[in-house]
Amino acid sequence: MPRARIGLWLSLTLRSTRSLCRAGFMEGQPQGPPNPAGMENGTEPCGEERACEAQETTVTEGAAKIAFPSANEVFYNPVQEFNRDLTCAVITEFARIQLGAKGIQIKVPGEKDVQKVVVDLSEQEEEKAELKKGANLAPGDQPRTAAVGEICEEGLRVLEGLAASGLRSIRFAREVPGLQSVVANDASARAVDLMCRNVQLNAVAHLVHPRQADARMLMYQHQRASERFDVIDLDPYGSPAPFLDAAVQAVSEGGEATLTWAQSRARGFRRILTAQAFLAGLLCVTCTDMAVLAGNSGETCYSKYGAMALKSRACHEMALRIVLHSLDLRANCYQRFVVPLLSVSADFYVRVFVRVFTGQAKVKASASKQALVFQCVGCGTFHLQRLGKASGASGGRVKFSAACGPPIGPECEHCGQRHQLGGPLWAEPIHDLDFVGRVLQAVSTNPGRFHTSERIQGVLSVITEELPDVPLYYTLDQLSSTLRCSTPSLLQLRSALLCAGFRVSLSHACKNAVKTDAPSSALWDIMRCWEKECPVKRERLSEASPAFRILSVEPRLQANFAIRDDANPSSRQRGLKRFQANPEANWGPRPRARPGSKAAGEGMEERRRLHQNKRKEPAEDPVQRAARLKTFPCKRFKEGTCQRGDQCCYSHSPPAPEDTAAAASPDHPKTSYQNPPGSGVAAGPDVD
Repeated sequence: MPRARIGLWLSLTLRSTRSLCRAGFMEGQPQGPPNPAGMENGTEPCGEERACEAQETTVTEGAAKIAFPSANEVFYNPVQEFNRDLTCAVITEFARIQLGAKGIQIKVPGEKDVQKVVVDLSEQEEEKAELKKGANLAPGDQPRTAAVGEICEEGLRVLEGLAASGLRSIRFAREVPGLQSVVANDASARAVDLMCRNVQLNAVAHLVHPRQADARMLMYQHQRASERFDVIDLDPYGSPAPFLDAAVQAVSEGGEATLTWAQSRARGFRRILTAQAFLAGLLCVTCTDMAVLAGNSGETCYSKYGAMALKSRACHEMALRIVLHSLDLRANCYQRFVVPLLSVSADFYVRVFVRVFTGQAKVKASASKQALVFQCVGCGTFHLQRLGKASGASGGRVKFSAACGPPIGPECEHCGQRHQLGGPLWAEPIHDLDFVGRVLQAVSTNPGRFHTSERIQGVLSVITEELPDVPLYYTLDQLSSTLRCSTPSLLQLRSALLCAGFRVSLSHACKNAVKTDAPSSALWDIMRCWEKECPVKRERLSEASPAFRILSVEPRLQANFAIRDDANPSSRQRGLKRFQANPEANWGPRPRARPGSKAAGEGMEERRRLHQNKRKEPAEDPVQRAARLKTFPCKRFKEGTCQRGDQCCYSHSPPAPEDTAAAASPDHPKTSYQNPPGSGVAAGPDVD
């Protein structure tokens, strides 16, 4: 045994010596062309020529023109053009607010030179006089401007953590004014090389700076207040959970810039802009792991976002609120908190825009902004339970304490079923309606700026109509399917809620959503009244079903389903493009980019077609189905009422005589246990 150990030690020593000699020899040799392994590990320098250049495809989106490989080596999804257009619109309005506080006016292509603001009609004459005075100011007193494609020394510093081909960063440089720099980062050397060429192709090298690094390490390196980014955009493949902790630390707090009312009016601004109100970093996050956020895997959602997701008709809004909860939870660790600007659920992903502030006193209120969800497994009724409680104290102080609960009993008060517990999730408003209105007005007055302007207007219009203080929603099909009754029209249910004195709105996250402040008891009373107009056959309902238990109670509220004028929302009346149809065939999340991947051709499309509905049972052959049904006797033929004759799919042949005699015998047991012949066992009690 000692000799074997000595031999093993000598072999390992010789092997390590050979590797060191080989490495020393390679250091003195000239470097050859980069290998795929080096490209994958991120060791290839940016812009180096390759021995074999892969086939590339040129795409034009917005004002940017990019080239990306036809092979799936760098990620690109054309369906997310709406995401990129909306981000450009949001950052433009954010830059307008941030730079406006510093006396800088941005110029957006397609907009008028006059600063776009909302002015009170009673002050029109006074504003005209002030504009005339502003025209007579000296050149040095004129407000500074920032145009697209120019470096603004006091502008925004933007980071795109996972840039891939660099399309989003290039669009920022070519479409968003008031930028100081844009850092386009990616961990893939192939992606960074492609970014360098796309930056040169679009002539934005003075603004866009490609970078190859791990996004988390890059953000951790910019934690100092002077090195933070004003805007951080995270659009990863899948979940952004690994990047959120670094992102909430690397986004800026904003500078000290306050304009008095007189200064703001003299410079053409109509609102008081303060550092406390607006100057804070903007964090833009996309989540494409909707299967996790929508409740298919609650334990996975908890491990990534710190909350349990439930399967619910309101799963898309619940996903938004879970992401906001996760952002705020991570920011609280560093005495910071988030304020949502805009939260959108679209297609196969969710997108949130939040501002990040620092303040120890405000962080104490974060517990009262989160809530648990109790959802009935039978009828789908939900109740929210806040985690904390904020109440007023003497001297204008705010006292924080633990909340009291739960708000429900062990069983549902409507159907008697049990409850599921989900969350915690964000229970405060998920939009800043003033900011959303600014973005909506900017897109509406300049519709030619984006290719998806119609959809942006429709989605933002529905968001402005949502009830901001009502979390989650019900759906029409959910309410009617629970009672097994016909579905009322959207206007009828909205009219009944309005006539009962409650508020109601739509939701951009679901086409049939009913977001209302009515208690669940009033909502089910309205559905009971609707069932009386379209009765359900009670004999078909099980006594243990939610429908039977809900309908067994008489409604205490008499609903009026006469359609009201205010029941039809404005976005629906104008026919806006509120909910997107399928943009293209096989649309949705694209496969993850991998070095050396093959081009997505006919083989990929054929594989997608074969994988479609692969977990479902294949359709039965019609001939086999007809033969199988012929083995069953026709019940109507036995009763003499079948009129189909030979066209009947069931058998009309009479039963065998022995089967008829056996069935007619009263002593014939339903199941016989006969012994086989020759077994030697007695077959009955009369046999010796």
